[in-house]
Amino acid sequence: MDTIFTLLMILIMIASVLLVIVVMAQNPKGGGLSSTFGGASPAQFGVQRTNDFMEKSTWTLGAVIIVLILISVVVTGKPKQAAPTIPQAPTKSEAPVEKAPASQSTAPVSVPANK
Repeated sequence: MDTIFTLLMILIMIASVLLVIVVMAQNPKGGGLSSTFGGASPAQFGVQRTNDFMEKSTWTLGAVIIVLILISVVVTGKPKQAAPTIPQAPTKSEAPVEKAPASQSTAPVSVPANK
């Protein structure tokens, strides 16, 4: 199971790096990679195809990352929790012995009555 999880993590990292590269290659104003290779004119045939490819690859890589993460969660399963331990009561030999302070007397104290 550890090898499958490691393989999934490597695939997630590769897909993440590819997603970063694809997003960075895009220009928010519509240029980006399409204007670099296809020219600045959007009327050319190859420019629209490059924009479509970049957009589809962005969505595809995002979906691949999500699916791989969900698969890794299913593969690893729920983590096993340790059973809670209940503290045991100390035995007589382990029980602390309480001693009365030496300054206090255990004899009853008499209170004088008011006259």
